[in-house]
Amino acid sequence: MSQTMQLGKAAETGFLGNLRSTLARRTEGRGVALLIVILVFVALFEPLVFTAYPVSLGRIALIGIVALGLTAVILMGELDLSVASTLALSGVIMASIPDLTLGIIAGLLTGLVVGAINAFFVAVIGINSFIATLGSLFALRGLAFVLSDEAPVSLVDKDAGIAFGLPLVGPITPRIIIFVLVFIAIQMFVSRVKAGREFFAVGGNRQAAYDAGIPVKRRIFTGFIISGFVSSLAGVINTLERTTADPTAGSTVLLASFAAAIIGGNYLKGGRGSIVGTLIGAASLGVLQVALTLSGIQVPVQQIFIGAILLIAVTTDPASLRAVAGSLRQVTRSRVKPSSV
Repeated sequence: MSQTMQLGKAAETGFLGNLRSTLARRTEGRGVALLIVILVFVALFEPLVFTAYPVSLGRIALIGIVALGLTAVILMGELDLSVASTLALSGVIMASIPDLTLGIIAGLLTGLVVGAINAFFVAVIGINSFIATLGSLFALRGLAFVLSDEAPVSLVDKDAGIAFGLPLVGPITPRIIIFVLVFIAIQMFVSRVKAGREFFAVGGNRQAAYDAGIPVKRRIFTGFIISGFVSSLAGVINTLERTTADPTAGSTVLLASFAAAIIGGNYLKGGRGSIVGTLIGAASLGVLQVALTLSGIQVPVQQIFIGAILLIAVTTDPASLRAVAGSLRQVTRSRVKPSSV
């Protein structure tokens, strides 16, 4: 009997140990907690969000598409601040071309070129990605204003744009379907494909990645090109649905997409994170934005909410908390030592 109890205890310990180990490896905890809090908040104060789910799904898809591409860069410990400007420029270029098909192709190529240029400055020239993409942010936004004469550019084929925005099945629009496909593609890439899995190694320890023979520069190019392409895809979708390209488009997307990736548990220094976490973060912020909009709260105030949530997410990062705990321990020891002597 004693042996049976020991075996049962060992099995329980094994199960609990495996569960604890699995949970320790996951990084989506903060995103799940935030999503639960927001859903409870919405259920109590703005339940209309649950009946307006087509709007919520559309908002989640727009934030999520950009955030998913951004996550590919963050996993390697890099940043891409140019995503919103890439979105706007791709839309303007697309709308400036009379042929819709050629316009879409040109818009998507814009994202690929922007991603390659950003990667060149980061991987080849050696400029910090924050500085390099900050320059791209201003340059691309300025180019969008120049090409559009500082005015919205209407699509020539507006009927095609209106048809694109119509639901295909129930509330499911092409934007939502494309978002799901992008999620599946990037999730499969970073979890099943060797090149994608190497993003974590590049972000975790770059020198070790070099020593292991991983083509680090090529991976950085891949990450930035994914980010640029996905941002331009969001620009094409946004322009089709609005039948107009606005050079100021995407101004609220940059903060929201960054927040979605960070809230979802992606470590800013790279090496840790998940695409699923970004999806959870995008869902949290999408629902929150729709709830605030339905409550009559203006966009600038919504930005304050998102900024506050981003700060909370960064400061509650497990690595940051461990650093704070370590600092507190050092301060405590330094105060104890003189008295003991």
